[in-house]
Amino acid sequence: MQARLTWRAVANGVALATILATAVVSSAQAQGTFGAGYGPPLAVEPPAQVYADSDAHYAALLAAANGGTRHTIDSVPRWDGLWETAGNTHMNLFIEGGNFQGKVIAGVLTPAYEAAYRERWRQQQEEGQVRYDRLTHCEPAGLPRWLLEPYSHEFVNLPDQSYFINDFANSIRRIYIGQPHQNLYGTHSWLGDTVGFWEGDRLVMHTKYLLPADFTRWSPMTSNQFESVEIWELKQYPGGIARLEVQATFYDRYAFTRPVSAVYAFRHATALMEAGHRPQHWECENSSNSYLDENGMTNFRLPGEEGYKDARGATLFPELPGQTRDPIYNTELAE
Repeated sequence: MQARLTWRAVANGVALATILATAVVSSAQAQGTFGAGYGPPLAVEPPAQVYADSDAHYAALLAAANGGTRHTIDSVPRWDGLWETAGNTHMNLFIEGGNFQGKVIAGVLTPAYEAAYRERWRQQQEEGQVRYDRLTHCEPAGLPRWLLEPYSHEFVNLPDQSYFINDFANSIRRIYIGQPHQNLYGTHSWLGDTVGFWEGDRLVMHTKYLLPADFTRWSPMTSNQFESVEIWELKQYPGGIARLEVQATFYDRYAFTRPVSAVYAFRHATALMEAGHRPQHWECENSSNSYLDENGMTNFRLPGEEGYKDARGATLFPELPGQTRDPIYNTELAE
């Protein structure tokens, strides 16, 4: 007997999941969102000096590493398996105490970006959520938000290139080892252009040419001048704790009054791997039914409503067996 699940029920279920997720995030905020509390407290390691820009910062690290370590396929560090987020410190950059009870720290952002963030923070505190999130419009997370999206990640290192994969929206960062930046089309993109080098088992990365984005929905926005220098390292702690840590310094001449540094972390997604989880393709870019309504709020079109878009499109032969969008649930709008 086929289960029947109406789209109204789906919408209500999503709303409930969002509420529960918000509660979890709120409780974890003091330690850093999304998976915090795994291993010892995260500690930011800022650069030894303040650099004029990300180019100078990356060049100094490359010079200190004498051009970097040239790994082979046998020696390049392996970060196999599925990973999930294990906390970060980015909220401490902008909010007193780094939690939802704090206030915006003055002077970190430029006046225009600080004013915009204060309004976003007011919405979060007074209304319980920001009124609009780019992701509901099916925009990619982009950087720096990619670093904390709470979905499964995979990291594939090769001697000349690394592939960092977030299953949310199928976002793939490509890191070109030992190569200069390239911007053949003279434009920006969601994940920009990333180059890097190895210093032993540490991967140093430099990203430029990014589209404006944000740190997350309740954090500041970034501009099209945002750039980053990241140092990735797999660390081992007592008790069998393995944590992939990212020391990141961010530059943005439009948004920040000075460079800012934070640390992000990932842990093995043991439960997902034991369950046999395999990342699947997201179809959000084809099927988004969210929109910004006349009240400045996110709203959604449901099946049967004017303007609704079906991710599967249409079939010319609906009478054929196996043509329903989901063989497990009947997701058609109930009468």
